Amino acid sequence: MIRKHSATLHGHRTSFSLEDAFWQELKAIAAERAMPLAQLIAEIDDQRNPDSNLSSALRVCVLDWLKSKASARSPGAH
Repeated sequence: MIRKHSATLHGHRTSFSLEDAFWQELKAIAAERAMPLAQLIAEIDDQRNPDSNLSSALRVCVLDWLKSKASARSPGAH
């Protein structure tokens, strides 16, 4: 299910829509990196392509994170 979420980024409220699975993974990434979820979202927002929307950037971040973890578990993977 897609849900709307909101966060304050650099003093401005913004909202984005994410599927529950992506939201759970974002929370797991923040926990693993020992940082607040809002800080992780702000970091992703700062690094995203200006032509991309925040929801897409968050999904791509989760995908990249999961791919890097999968390749780290597979020593022979490229």
